[in-house]
Amino acid sequence: MGGWVYILASGPGGTLYVGVTSDLVRRVFEHRTDAVPGFTKRYGVKDLVYFERHETIMAAIQREKNIKHWPREWKIDLIVSMNPYWRDLFDEIAC
Repeated sequence: MGGWVYILASGPGGTLYVGVTSDLVRRVFEHRTDAVPGFTKRYGVKDLVYFERHETIMAAIQREKNIKHWPREWKIDLIVSMNPYWRDLFDEIAC
């Protein structure tokens, strides 16, 4: 089935959240609508600024764990490599 690693932000250079899911559109929608209590709701982290697909959910989970342990600057570099203007990418995946 595969999996996705994604990064949400509260805005350019703002608070970051790294997550993993098997259904990227559904999961990001849940964050955006505050359907999920916790960190993203508390800090207003709603913009999808980075995502990557993996062949297996286990590979995605391992990648998420690795990224979560990275320094903030590495995460920012990863975002900028795909999305230099920190655009919200949700509309691109929701179509």
